[in-house]
Amino acid sequence: MGSLILISFTLYCLGGRKIVVFGLAEMGCTPALMYKFGTNGKPCVASINDAVRLFNDRLTSLVEELNKKNSDARFTFINLGSILSPLGDVPLLSAPCCRIRKDWQCVPSSAPCPLRNLSIFFDGIHQTEICNILVARRSYNASSRTDAYPYDIRHLAEL
Repeated sequence: MGSLILISFTLYCLGGRKIVVFGLAEMGCTPALMYKFGTNGKPCVASINDAVRLFNDRLTSLVEELNKKNSDARFTFINLGSILSPLGDVPLLSAPCCRIRKDWQCVPSSAPCPLRNLSIFFDGIHQTEICNILVARRSYNASSRTDAYPYDIRHLAEL
């Protein structure tokens, strides 16, 4: 958290007055970590996602604190955990979209799956473009009150 405070403070010192802080996605749902740690029959690695939620909760508190201490600035938190998990009613595949190497990245020159828009993960770690589009849309215009705190980017820009 110290580095985040430093980055936010640096942006503030450089004149930034509207600052967006992104939280972590539920990393325990990545194919690489699910394989490495096992899921005990659950859809994700619970212990990793518990740590992510704790980090994001503390990050939300930090954003609150920064807003109180810097009345001439506005900070907002984007909750990737809310935006990406679950992925609403969209039935996406959580398996990697390519053949992967031992380091969970795609085998060079291998063909990716033909319908990448139906997959959450491109390789064992990285999300597909459809997930990035979803993050961008819901960061800008939150569809749930848990997506952004205290406001989404659209509302932040209007302040």
